[in-house]
Parts: sequence; structure tokens; C-alpha cells
Amino acid sequence: MEHNHTHDDHSHTHSHGGHSHGHNANKKALTISFVLIAGFMVIEFVGGYLTNSLALISDAGHMLSDAVALGLSLSALIFGARAATPSKTYGYKRFEILAALLNGIVLVLLAVFICKEAIERLSTPPQVIGKGMMLISTIGLIINIIVAWILHSKGSTEENLNIRSAFLHVIGDLLGSVGAIVAAILIMLFGWYIADPIASMIVSLLVLYSGWNVLKESINILMEAKPANIDSGEVIHLLKSIDGVEDIHDLHIWMIASDFSVMTVHLKVKPAADRDVILEKAKRSIKKEFGISHATIQIEGRELCLYEETCN
Repeated sequence: MEHNHTHDDHSHTHSHGGHSHGHNANKKALTISFVLIAGFMVIEFVGGYLTNSLALISDAGHMLSDAVALGLSLSALIFGARAATPSKTYGYKRFEILAALLNGIVLVLLAVFICKEAIERLSTPPQVIGKGMMLISTIGLIINIIVAWILHSKGSTEENLNIRSAFLHVIGDLLGSVGAIVAAILIMLFGWYIADPIASMIVSLLVLYSGWNVLKESINILMEAKPANIDSGEVIHLLKSIDGVEDIHDLHIWMIASDFSVMTVHLKVKPAADRDVILEKAKRSIKKEFGISHATIQIEGRELCLYEETCN
């Protein structure tokens, strides 16, 4: 469904096609994932404590950040869907980015903490119950595979930063479970207790990597940077190729949320040009080529004398 509002030489376009369906699918995927991750996190933490495994405790810590990420993402979707108000004209869409930012900070801090603990354990690795560690990390791997599948198949991991960040958490967690399984095998077969802190260090690097990416992208959006997939030069070239357009200036492209890009631009047109036709062509071309459905276009051309002093 598309609504076009044209007033004088300004145009605003909004597209909501399929948004509601995608929103509900994301909400459902996040809810199921949150319940599974939060439930197993408690089991893994208790298991890590009983087996004396830092790899399991660090993986539980990663799962805690997953649960927080999923919870924040879920609340972001609920808040983000709230209608715009006179004071918040874009609604609460930025809540998603604030959630992702907090999420990224938590991940980076968690990675530093796990790494510090692992380094301390390297010199004198404590004894770990390998069989218990093996059992819990295997269940963890299965849970992570299920959650990753739910988020990837039911949620929009490509368009939505929060769904993607939650998915990245789970992938990191999945690899952490693999690391814990390998460490458990080495402990059971050879009594290599040092495998436990080494596995937890690998997990901490995975946590750091995903955390840094989420942090970087959310800061980018809050700084109102241009979407990475849109080339400003191509936008300028496209607008200048429209018949009747002489020049363009004041082009701004930024993101309100990861899946909501906005653009404003001034088009200088020939005095005799049909402004309505140019406006319609510009709107359609921008939406078709770059997926920007919220564009404000100012058309300029005729020299008007609005004040006596200007004319004189």
C-alpha cells in the first residue's frame, strides 16, 4: 500500500507493504528464541558451576547476552511499532538502535571479562568434569541450532539490525558450544584441563567480534550515516538523468532504523518543465532503484520576487 502526499513542490512517499507481516514474523521468531535461550542459559550456568567448567560458564554468559539481546530486540519491535506522535514524528523506531547499542556494549564487556578469567586459569587449570561438560554443551549446541534456524528462516536477518544482531549472538554461541564440546572430549580422553580456558578464550573472541560489529553499526545509524548499500553518486546521476532536471543540491540520505532509510533533496528544474511529472519520476526512480520509500523532494526553478528589495 502506498500513500503519496503532494503539496506545492514538496513530496513525501511512504510504503508499508508487507511491513506488518514481517513485523509479526520477527516478533514470533524472537519470542520463541528468547524462551529457548533464557531457559537453557540457567541450565548451562548451573552445569558450568557443578562441573567447574569456565567454558560452560562463559558460554552461559554469552547465552545471557543472547537472552538480553533477544529481550531488547523483542521490546524494540513492540515499542518501534507504536504510532508517531506530535513530539516523536518518526514514532519509536530508534528504540531498536538504542537496544542494539546497549547490546553491543554488553557483548564487548562480557568478552573482556571472560578473556581475563581464562588467562588467570591458563597457568593452573582446575579439574573439570568432562562428561557433564560434554552433555550440557551438546544440548546447548542443539538449542543454538534450533534458535539460529528460527531467526534465519522466520525473521528478516537481512533488513533488521536487531534480528541480525540476535542471529549473530546465536551463531557465536553455537560456535562456543562446539568449542566446549571439543574441550570436553580432550579432557575426557587425555585429561587436558587446559582445553577448558582455551575454549573459553575462543568464545570470548567470538563474543568480541559480534559485539564490535553491532556496536559499530548502531553508532553509524545514530550518527545518521548514509546506508552502506546506497551510493550517493548513483542517486545524483539518476536524478540528473530525469528530463527537465538541471541540477541537484542539498542531498541527504540517512537511516532512522536499520530497515528505514530517508532522503531529502532539492531539484533545480528548467522554468518550462512540468514539475508534477518530474516529481513523480523522481519518487518512483528513487524507490525502485534504492528502496527509499520516504523521500522529501523540493523542486526549484522559476525566479520569484517575493520582496520588493530583492527585485530592486
